[in-house]
Amino acid sequence: MFEDLQQHWPKATNPKPIVIFGAGSIVTDAHLPAYTKAGFEVAGIYDPDFDKARALAEKHGFTAFGTMEDAAATGDVLFDLATPPDAHAGILSILPEGSGVLIQKPMGSDLNGATEILRICRERNLKAAVNFQLRFAPMMLALKDAVNRGLLGDVVDVDAWLALNTPWGLWKFLEPLPRVEISLHSIHYLDVIRGLLGNPQGIHAKSLGHPSSKIAQTRTAAILDYGDTVRCALSINHNHEFGRKYQACEFRICGTKGAAFMQLGVNLDYPKGEPDILEINTGDGWHAVKLDGAWFPDAFASRMSQIQRFVTGEDATLFSSVEDAWSTMALVEAAYESSAAPAHPIATKPQ
Repeated sequence: MFEDLQQHWPKATNPKPIVIFGAGSIVTDAHLPAYTKAGFEVAGIYDPDFDKARALAEKHGFTAFGTMEDAAATGDVLFDLATPPDAHAGILSILPEGSGVLIQKPMGSDLNGATEILRICRERNLKAAVNFQLRFAPMMLALKDAVNRGLLGDVVDVDAWLALNTPWGLWKFLEPLPRVEISLHSIHYLDVIRGLLGNPQGIHAKSLGHPSSKIAQTRTAAILDYGDTVRCALSINHNHEFGRKYQACEFRICGTKGAAFMQLGVNLDYPKGEPDILEINTGDGWHAVKLDGAWFPDAFASRMSQIQRFVTGEDATLFSSVEDAWSTMALVEAAYESSAAPAHPIATKPQ
C-alpha cells in the first residue's frame, strides 16, 4: 500500500558537472556519497585548507582548485556551496552571472545576511536555491505526495517531538556561535512545515542552552500560529542523555481523513543513525511505507536533481529558491525574537 508515493526527484537528463566550495564533513558524509550514488559528475572542489581539498580530489578523481577565483571561473557547471553562512555572500559575488548554484543552509547567519544573499542573487541573475534537503528526503517527498493527493484530508495538527542525545562535541566550531539550535538544526523542521502548510501568521518560541553544554542553545519549544484550525508545535531537546529507550525524533501529521507518523532516524545514535520510518493511517489501520533510501544521503541527491532540472530547463519551478528560503529565514529570525522577548505576565494576586 502507498507504493506509488513519490520518494525521489527525477534525475536531470543532461546534468551539469558540479563544482563544490567546502570540504568539510557535510561534503564527505552527504554530498559526495549522494552524488556518487546518483551518478552526478563532480568537476572539482575548493577549500581554504588546500590539503583537505586535495585529499578529497585525489580520492575521488576530480580537481582541487588552489583559489576561490579559479573554482568560480569553471565554465558550464553547477556550483555547490557547502560553506559557512558568513562565507556565502563573498562566493556568490564572484560566480559568473546566470549561474546555477545550491547554497548550504542557513541562508546567512541571520535575516540581514539572508537579505544580502538574496540581493546578490537577484543582481547577478543566479539560479539559486538553498539546500533545505529535508524536504527532499524519501519519507518527506512521500508525505508531501500523500498530502497533495488528499489522503490525509486537510492537515489540522503537526507535531515535532525530539528527545535525544546529540553529540555536539563533533562540531567544536559551534561553541562560540550565538545562534545554534534553531538556525542550524530546527531550521529544517520549520522549512518542512512551511512546505506543508505555508507561512504561519506568527510564532511563539523559547530556545535555551543546557547546564552540561557549551552550545548557546540545545533545546527549543515553539508554537507556529496558523489560525484557529491548525495546531503546530515543536518540542526539541538535544540533551536527553538517559538511554535510547525513551529517546525520540518523530513527526506526527494529522488530517481530517488520516494521519502520518515519521521517524527521522539519522538523528538517533548520530552519525550511525537508525532507519527512517513513515507510516500512514487513512482509516483502516497503520501501514508502513517501504522507503527507498534515507534522509542521509538520498535527500541530497534529490535536492541536486531538482535544481539541475531547473537549470537545464526540465523543471519549470525551482523549489527552495532563495526567494522562498528567505521566508524560512524570516521565520527563524522571528523565533529568536520571540525567544528573547518576555513572556506574557501572569497575575500574582487579585486586587
